[in-house]
Amino acid sequence: MAGTITAFVLQKHNKERVNVYLDGEFAFGLALVEAGQLHKGQYLSDADIEALHSQDQMERVYQRALNYLKPRPRSAEEIRRNLREHDAPQTAIDAALARLARVGLVDDAAFARYWIDNRQRFKPRSPHALRYELRQKGVADDVIDAALVEVDAAALAYHAARRYQRRLAHTDPETFRRKLGDHLARRGFAYPLIREVVDRLSAERAGADH
Repeated sequence: MAGTITAFVLQKHNKERVNVYLDGEFAFGLALVEAGQLHKGQYLSDADIEALHSQDQMERVYQRALNYLKPRPRSAEEIRRNLREHDAPQTAIDAALARLARVGLVDDAAFARYWIDNRQRFKPRSPHALRYELRQKGVADDVIDAALVEVDAAALAYHAARRYQRRLAHTDPETFRRKLGDHLARRGFAYPLIREVVDRLSAERAGADH
């Protein structure tokens, strides 16, 4: 396949990649960033082409990881699993993760804090449940421990109950207590804390009715 570069043509469906022509014939596709290091008239040996293919594979895996990060931050293990599902070689996965870490896009400590803060805001649950979720995402226990230090289980339970009680506005007191308790239990809160929060909100509800 060795030959002299005669043309670079942007791919129609991906403007971040180019087709490289050797001796007037299509030879291979290449990321634009990699093609920028080449020039017309340059001779490429078989070894050169093999090295370019390897670099291109690394770049494609990195770009896939970037796309996976677009919706929300991810743990390193989430990214690793996703790349493996797309049959990325381990060397390319390791290189992509190292590159992402260098630019601050992969940081399990920051991810754990993000996950906990997001849950506290939109879907409160117990520290136990948060720990389980983070473990499922491959975050190490010591990182989880550090992220959970500032978490107040009582405040989380009360917040979760307050959010849910709006759905129980027209229930009788017994149903109110039962459904509120079940809701907190599903979110992993311990029974003593559930009872405390249910008692508190029941009292607040009774006071509001007078």
